[in-house]
Amino acid sequence: MILTKRHYLMIGGAVILAVALGVAAATLPKYTHPVVSLTMPESTPIHVTLDQSLSSRQSRSGDHFEATVSEPITLQDKTVIPQGAHVTGLVVDARPSGRLRGRARLQLALQSVDVNGTTYDIRTAASTRTGGSHKKRNIGWIAGGAGGGALIGALAGGGKGALIGGPVGAGAGTAVAFMTGQKDITLPAESQLTFKLAEPVTIDVRS
Repeated sequence: MILTKRHYLMIGGAVILAVALGVAAATLPKYTHPVVSLTMPESTPIHVTLDQSLSSRQSRSGDHFEATVSEPITLQDKTVIPQGAHVTGLVVDARPSGRLRGRARLQLALQSVDVNGTTYDIRTAASTRTGGSHKKRNIGWIAGGAGGGALIGALAGGGKGALIGGPVGAGAGTAVAFMTGQKDITLPAESQLTFKLAEPVTIDVRS
């Protein structure tokens, strides 16, 4: 193909136009959303929903868990942490319930939150749950067992039978308490928990 003067002019014009457009694009001001740093004060509540189940028997100190922010946090009419933000937490302490003594304990805290692709370290006061006391229920079982044993002994053999039946019944009551006395703490997935910041945290927010 033989290029004519007209072809050269067309090619030259296209090159000049491309260069001009490039220069214009480089010199035009770019619109960006300004970033504002906002600091959430100590004791700011963070409401989350557990993404997994936790329990005093199966969880261990040092385990991590996942959760989702259930209510947005706003400051100065700006959303600092949006609803749905991903949160990572830590099992601070987990102790299973004993059968006759020893309350269950489950202590949790939040460690980090993801906001617009940036992960921020946070410190919250630990949220602690403690299982119910064994004492009243177990005494009821043991006393009930002793009374039942005394009644059966009295019916079977008079007064002497009552003396024998009482300790036997008490032993039976203790066995029932041992079998049923565990009071572990279980938090199923979707459980709602609230934590409070133990120290301020600054998060960048696009206005």
